[in-house]
Order: sequence, then structure tokens, then C-alpha cells
Amino acid sequence: MDEGEQSAVPVPGSDADIASFRQEAHRAVDWIAEYLRSSDRFPVMSRNRPGMTSDLLPSTAPEEGEGLSGLLGDFERIVLPGISHWNSPEFMAYFAISGSPPGILGEMVMAGLNVNAMVWQTSPAATELEQVVLGWLRDMLGLPHDRFGILYDTASIGILCALAAARETIAPEVGEAGLMAGPQLRMYTSCEANLVVDKAAVTLGIGRQNVRKIPVDGEFRMDVAALREAVAEDRRNGLSPFCVVATVGTTSTTSIDPIASIADVCELEGLWLHVDAAYAGTAAIVPELRWVLDGCDRADSVTVNPHKWLFVPLDCSALYVRRPQALRSAFSSLGPYLQYEHDERAVDLMDYGPQLGRRFRALKLWFVLKAYGLDGIKLTLRRHIELAQGFEDWVSSSAEFELMAPRPLSTVCFRARPPDFRDQETLNAINSRLLDLVNASGDAYLSRTVLNGAFTLRLAIGHLRTSTAEVQRVKELLVELLPQAKLAAGRTESSPG
Repeated sequence: MDEGEQSAVPVPGSDADIASFRQEAHRAVDWIAEYLRSSDRFPVMSRNRPGMTSDLLPSTAPEEGEGLSGLLGDFERIVLPGISHWNSPEFMAYFAISGSPPGILGEMVMAGLNVNAMVWQTSPAATELEQVVLGWLRDMLGLPHDRFGILYDTASIGILCALAAARETIAPEVGEAGLMAGPQLRMYTSCEANLVVDKAAVTLGIGRQNVRKIPVDGEFRMDVAALREAVAEDRRNGLSPFCVVATVGTTSTTSIDPIASIADVCELEGLWLHVDAAYAGTAAIVPELRWVLDGCDRADSVTVNPHKWLFVPLDCSALYVRRPQALRSAFSSLGPYLQYEHDERAVDLMDYGPQLGRRFRALKLWFVLKAYGLDGIKLTLRRHIELAQGFEDWVSSSAEFELMAPRPLSTVCFRARPPDFRDQETLNAINSRLLDLVNASGDAYLSRTVLNGAFTLRLAIGHLRTSTAEVQRVKELLVELLPQAKLAAGRTESSPG
């Protein structure tokens, strides 16, 4: 830029910068609203190959700012092609989720406020709204009224914090002196539990080898007799059992462990019981589905993710604990720069987890609950389950597909099993190829798992706008593409080597 030439880019934070933001924010909101209305116009799974986004970006940051006016265009040109559209009604992989309009609105306002809700004083409303809204959710789920709730980003952190509290109850010396000061701890979870249990054990220094994977029954639920024997065996070997992680809605099949029976073992053995209800816990909002949390009133801690099936944008995960003092003891550490005078009603939420800085996540959860209410949420959850049941019925009546696990809620595990194919290896190849073809179509996105050695397809319904039309399209794709998948598997079988 020549000397004396004036830049068109506003000075950061100036009135001109804010005026430019106002203009571009209106454009962005229009873009988001249109996206929410018609996100299915994009291929639901990105067709990008590795490096395609990186190759469109310069290798260094810009020396001179470019202003706000070109940002949305660059986003559409560079970023959008590399997005797999989780916020699409055609997304039925993993656990389908929705960033709903009220949740997105809450996220926008939260970003504008840019609150750090670490201690009560840094934004009293952020802390108090979180406690009140989590009380609403606790009551909606039917959990005991005395449970203390706190929001984290994901269930990964919620489980980590629950295990830290569990460790604090049996080996408080570890928090001060380190792992060498304590006993060799053992924890238990089913072989169908989420991998975040292992990640938490690694992070806390418990170690993967001290996480015993308990076998499951024919419906992929934890075998309580095997749990009881594993605990007894470890005690005989001089180890220190301290925690069981049970699951309501396992990642592969959404199976629900027998929580009440597991609680019997934990109470007898003096073990902390954590329940991972990240996906399926939300179903308890519906009165006829309250049974999914049977026994959770006896758990020491429970995680539920509003960002999975309660239409709150990522990230928002709730942890409820029976003994909040154990959680606080595991993490509380107050520096002089955060000390202030306050009464007992002023809770410092940073004391209940590893993060000092905390986002104001309660705002978007509050917006969703206020906007939709219990009636709207229950209506939507019931509709999702009805859609899944309809798909399950279609699979059951098909000559070329079969169910691979029970369907307690809105996720269906199934596979292609054409009458002329029986070999497991060949069937696995057919289903792997079928999944690739369905996802490459751009009209649907399914995910996979392996059950008893069988490659299994998963259809998960959880998006606000998923309807009969999207589920019907999945059926059509499966039927249309199965011949290609069989042909590819046949070629693989007969190819050299």
C-alpha cells in the first residue's frame, strides 16, 4: 500500500468494524437459515479427498487484513466442499444430531457475550442459569432431585471427571502425591462401552490394562454375573476395584445395560457406579421410555448429552453426581487471583472439572428448552422412534436384509444377507462395499460397526428434519446398490491372491 493510501479494512474493534459485522452477520444468518431449510442440497458426506482443503489455503497467514466482506464467499468456496453435513436430515451415521434454530441463536448470543464462566463472580447469571437449567433437565429425566449438575463440552470429559471423583473417594492420596502413592486401581465396563472409557483411564493414569472389559449377553448388555466374578478375582489378586462404568445406549447397538443389577454389585462391593447415558438418556423425557434410566437413581454419576438427541448444537454434555464434594475435592485449586468474598449460594463451577475457563453453554440449552418445551421435545423423540421402527420392520420383512441387534430406540443395526451368500467373509465384503456406495451417493450417510465378527450397518435417526422421505430414500439406495455390492464382492473373491 502506498504511503498516504487509506485502507478499506476497518480497524479491529472500531465502529466501522462493528458496522461491517452487522452487515455480514445478516448475510450469515440468511445463509444459515437457508442451510437449515435445505441442507440436503449438498452431498451429505463430503466427497473431498485428503489435502483438497489444504491445497486451497495459503501456507502463511495474511499480512494485511481483508475485512469481513469476503469471508462468507471464501467459506463457501474453500470450506463447504469439505464438510460432511451432520446438520442434515440425511445424516443417519454415528448418532444423528441437530443444531436447532433456538440452539444456534443461543450459540450466537453466547459468542457475542464471550463470557468465561469460571467462577460465580465472572458472570453470576452464567453460573446460576446453568444450575437452574440442569435442574430442569434432571427433573425431565426423572433423576433424583439432590443430584448436582454441571456442563462440560462432551461426555469424554464428563466420564473423565466422574472417574476422577471415584478415584478421589478410594485413593485421595493420589491427587496430592501421584499414582505411586496409591493402590493399583481396577475399573470395569462392558466390551461394548464407548472408547472414551479407555481414554479417561489413560488420562488419569489408571491405564488400559486396568480397565476390565466385561462380556455381554445376547442383546449386547453387560453380563452382571461376569462382572461380579471379575471383581472377586481382582480382590483375590490384591488389586483395588473402585469403579464400574455402565452404559445406557451403547455406541454400536444402543443396548441398555441392566443398571439396577449392576448397582447391586457396586453397593455390595463399595464401587462407584457411573452411567454413560450420553445418547439414550434423553429418551427418558418421554414418559413411556422412562425405563431406560431404571436404576440410575442409585448411580453415583450419570452423563447425558443434550447435543446428541436434545437438539442443542455441539458442544453440551451434562454430568450429574450424587456426591459433588468428591468431584470438587478432585479438582478444586484456587489461586489468589480468583479469590473473592461470596456466600454459599455462589458456586464456582471451575472447581468441578479440569478446565479453568468455561463456556456459557447453559444459554443455548435454555433457549432450546424454552423454545420447544417438553411437549415439542417428546413429540420429536416419539417421531424418531417411529421412523426407526418402520425401518426395522422393513428390514425384518426383507428377503435380502436382516437385523443384527435389538432396537431399543432410534438406531437400527442391520446388514445385507442375500439368500445366495452365506460365507461370513463374503457377506462382510458385500456390506462394506454397500456402505461405501450408499455414502458415496450423497443422498444418505450411514455408519458401521462389527457385531460378533459381522460387518454391520447402522442407521441412526435423530435430526429434527428427518422424515419418512429420507428413510425411504435409504431403503431405495440399499435395494438399488446391493447388486453392485454383490458384484464387487464376487470380483474380490475371484481376483488373484
